[in-house]
Amino acid sequence: MKINQLNERALIAHISRLLARPGDNVVIGAGEDDCAVLDIGIGDYIVITTDMLHRKTDFPFQMSGRQIGWMSVAVNLSDLAAKGARPIGVVMAMGIPPDTELEFVDEIVKGMDECASKYGTQIIGGDTDAHDELTMAGTALGTVRKELLIRRSGAKVGDIVCVTGYPGSAGAALFALNRGIPPGQEVLKALFEPVPRIYEGIALAESRSVTSMMDISDGLALSLHDMSRAGNVGFKIYESKLPVLPYVKKLLKGDELLEAVVFTGGDFELLFTVAPDRIDRVRRSCPLTAIGEVIDRGVFIDRAGRLEELRARGYEHFKPAL
Repeated sequence: MKINQLNERALIAHISRLLARPGDNVVIGAGEDDCAVLDIGIGDYIVITTDMLHRKTDFPFQMSGRQIGWMSVAVNLSDLAAKGARPIGVVMAMGIPPDTELEFVDEIVKGMDECASKYGTQIIGGDTDAHDELTMAGTALGTVRKELLIRRSGAKVGDIVCVTGYPGSAGAALFALNRGIPPGQEVLKALFEPVPRIYEGIALAESRSVTSMMDISDGLALSLHDMSRAGNVGFKIYESKLPVLPYVKKLLKGDELLEAVVFTGGDFELLFTVAPDRIDRVRRSCPLTAIGEVIDRGVFIDRAGRLEELRARGYEHFKPAL
């Protein structure tokens, strides 16, 4: 079997089955969640995540070196945010084409440092190597109090489904760039300098009211399916309740708008569920929008009263060959 006969999640599941059984100190192991979680016998869990990004597939050519560095750190911090974790350090490995200008590398490093600093951490190490294509591989470490850890699983039927921010912003910017349309600055920033919701994740964890959570960087629909599998529940969201920036509604209509908001990746927002009697408390923790509810099974979207199945489609590095 070739890799292109699997999707990315199927490949991860395959690799996880080949690995040794997790030890007693592994709370969340390989392939289970956004991050690995280790219990080292103190009051906090250690949370670890890693992501690899490439010039051709992850960094539009319009991005500056500083923005490449920023995104390379932000993508890792976003996974920590989904666990309610506080970052304590980032390790970055850079595969650099030998003919790259030193000044461009300097800009990448400045962007890495800027993003890490903004969210209360720093670059603590890494590695460099010669690559044919610019490749950025980051590992972020964080901590979370044991009683505050949030998983992808845990949602209960009747819980309210919520998101932070404005899904579809990054997708709209990508749409505009691909069509040669100058994108608005707000959506362009969402695509090139995504905001990892570290402080929102911490606040949501401290509310002790969130039953499950993950980020939607691979797309809202794919994330709903991930949480559905993890928690053995279903979801129904409402198209009319999805929070969308006015610029995005002006730029995109109908199915194109739905594509950007639901299926296109790049938005580093948090998707989470809340018990109905706790929603007011959570609203005081951070800005959010309620977009649906947890149901028994299936993933659906209500479009003007018409219920449609929401396919498990979004951003994946490996897609099945047609």
